[in-house]
Amino acid sequence: MININKLKGKMVENEKTAEICAAALNIDISSFYRKLNKAKGETFTIKEAQILVKLLSLSGEEAISIFFADTVA
Repeated sequence: MININKLKGKMVENEKTAEICAAALNIDISSFYRKLNKAKGETFTIKEAQILVKLLSLSGEEAISIFFADTVA
């Protein structure tokens, strides 16, 4: 499960709009919003997550806390 609030916060922190992120992922802005809002069960692929990690200059710990938000006991 993706921590959308942290992802959005990092986008703001790095001054990256949804349009910039969608362009970096080579997807339509509407597809980006669907993935961001988990609409219709859509989510980011591992490749897309890797691109966002680079684009937003995320540390490994930040990437894990955003893209792997659920903890496993």
